[in-house]
Amino acid sequence: MSTVAFIGLGNMGGPMAVNLIKAGFTVRVFDLVPAAMQALAEQGALTATSACGAAAGSDIVVTMLPAGKHVRSLYVGDADNKGLIDVVGAGTLLIDCSTIDADSARFVASHAADKGLEFIDAPVSGGTAGAAAGTLTFICGGTDNAFEQAQGVLTAMGANIFHAGGAGAGQVAKICNNMLLSVLMVATSESLQMGVDHGLDPKVLSDIMKVSSGGNWTLDKYNPCPGVMDSVPSSNDYQGGFMVDLMVKDLGLSQEAALLSNSSTPMGALARSLYVNHARQGNGRRDFSSIFEQFAPSSSEQSTNKK
Repeated sequence: MSTVAFIGLGNMGGPMAVNLIKAGFTVRVFDLVPAAMQALAEQGALTATSACGAAAGSDIVVTMLPAGKHVRSLYVGDADNKGLIDVVGAGTLLIDCSTIDADSARFVASHAADKGLEFIDAPVSGGTAGAAAGTLTFICGGTDNAFEQAQGVLTAMGANIFHAGGAGAGQVAKICNNMLLSVLMVATSESLQMGVDHGLDPKVLSDIMKVSSGGNWTLDKYNPCPGVMDSVPSSNDYQGGFMVDLMVKDLGLSQEAALLSNSSTPMGALARSLYVNHARQGNGRRDFSSIFEQFAPSSSEQSTNKK
């Protein structure tokens, strides 16, 4: 089996790397948090003292990083530091699974091509549960050759693998998806709360809407109303899952992309405003389904209604 360097072991990257180990790959890991590397070492990974150290000599590099600036810096480097593309061998496949702006993905792909290397942007959908279960969706942008080469490593971590187009196309498709997800979550939350305000049982209402014309993924898999669905963040005080801060980041990317293409995205813009306001109220590290609380009555309203 190939040797894979995995760089970035957060809530998504950690379990993804574990699945590569389970699939039989030799996995070298690096993260700025030593405890994250130690957790992977206990699962059988080899640890490195730097990202370049992990990548050197590997057949495949997989990265999962916070933002475009981190991806650019890691792969391309600067005047003082070498980038990954300077230390990997010929034929090494580079896969970035971060959700970033398309221009950053194209920037790295161009520099990789100058070195004779294949790079694909492969952002993921499916959340932490999908990362742990190995059922992620990978949305890829890059050459046909790179996409073909990536099949083996991606199928070890995911169940659905799509080729959206050339470099950057994976990022565009991903932010379109997440913009839609944010709108669905907001609309589902306000609809459920309106039902609750009229005395309906939110579980019964959810069951009705799931098989009616309002049915959507949030109702089926990720209900935002506490107590309606087991094993989702809303039933665990909105802990775990996909943080509000990350949704704000992705919605910012969607609006930047809309400006570049002169696209009309009024619902996406409104969803971003709602999530930014939610984050400013101290909810940035909670799951994005906690937007439900923006539509629930305040304590003073509840007290008034009881009188």
